[in-house]
Amino acid sequence: MTPCWRALALAAALALAGTAQAGRPCDETPMSASAVERGLALAERTQAALETSGATVVLLARAGQDLSAHRLQWSHLGLAYRDGDGPGAPWRVLHKLNHCGTAEAAVYRQGLGLFFLDSPFRYEAAFLPLAPALAAQLRPLLQDNTRGTRLHEARYNMLAYPWATRYQQSNQWAVETLAMAAGGAADRAQAQAWLRAQGYQPTVLQLGPLTRLGARATRANVAFDDHPNDQRFADRIATMTVDSVFAWLPRTGLAGAVVTVR
Repeated sequence: MTPCWRALALAAALALAGTAQAGRPCDETPMSASAVERGLALAERTQAALETSGATVVLLARAGQDLSAHRLQWSHLGLAYRDGDGPGAPWRVLHKLNHCGTAEAAVYRQGLGLFFLDSPFRYEAAFLPLAPALAAQLRPLLQDNTRGTRLHEARYNMLAYPWATRYQQSNQWAVETLAMAAGGAADRAQAQAWLRAQGYQPTVLQLGPLTRLGARATRANVAFDDHPNDQRFADRIATMTVDSVFAWLPRTGLAGAVVTVR
């Protein structure tokens, strides 16, 4: 590990105390040195892959939770961009994080090191390079604090319905922001209309009434009242997942193939 990464490791470990996490309660247990090192090593591998790809903006995913029961690989999506054009320009990630399992969330800008220091379930990453024209539209938006958070909704729901605006989960914010850049959407409803027109199809989870009741009763960041009754009572919970976005976006011609980093 290079000296700059060692310094980042120390700063990141201190910063992580009480940090927000995407859809998970805060864990006050200090990170082990091994976990910090593995997270930063993944960040290094990801940066090398990003540089090799030649991309300037990507959708970047991590495996924060084990979602294999739902046949999903990735749990959390961010918008990563190269912050400059010269050699060695750093990569930044703009992404939405849930406040420690509460019903509130905010958008954060982090380096790759911090992005992967969230105790992932699996130390792997994946990214989807955006087409140059879309990347050119999206990058200045991501660099601007006001424009980058224009479609952010603070009310968080881990299983937010993708065609409603009452709540917003992390993946939903990222893709709606992409839709704002690509389709000129002025608000979330217009962004969702653009996504529908482009053929996006959400993941549909099969969640029975007892599972829904238990999740709603025990987790502040889960709600189902934005889902249509006919779908909810048929145990069909549609939500936006990384896997569904990665399956859809290359078909539109707006992104290349998924690159996996192990």
